[in-house]
Amino acid sequence: MQRQKVLTGAPWETVVGYCRAIRVGTRIEVAGTTAVQDGEVVGVGDAYKQTQFILQTIEGALQELGAKMSDVIRTRMFVTDISKWEEIGKAHGEFFREIQPVASMIEVKGLIDPDLLIEIEVDAIVNDE
Repeated sequence: MQRQKVLTGAPWETVVGYCRAIRVGTRIEVAGTTAVQDGEVVGVGDAYKQTQFILQTIEGALQELGAKMSDVIRTRMFVTDISKWEEIGKAHGEFFREIQPVASMIEVKGLIDPDLLIEIEVDAIVNDE
């Protein structure tokens, strides 16, 4: 099967050897996505703003692969401070309130940059009809 990839220019993509998102058939996997733009963390100290930025980035990657947010079936949120769950959940709900994919929110010790508060992965299945 053909693989379609999206690269966003994140500094870690070439070093680590991964892409932002990949589509194989009707399935799309989006890698852990953080709030980084042009090498700078967006929304330092603001979990809500970081979550919004991440989900906008993910939405763009899905669109490049011919999908929509409504095709998302799972989200995984890795957070450095679970007490910020309401801010994160509010932003997540703005994108997924009607879609309601399965979701996990897991507290982790840290992310690749100490200013990052959240990293999100999504899985999607495209309905080509």
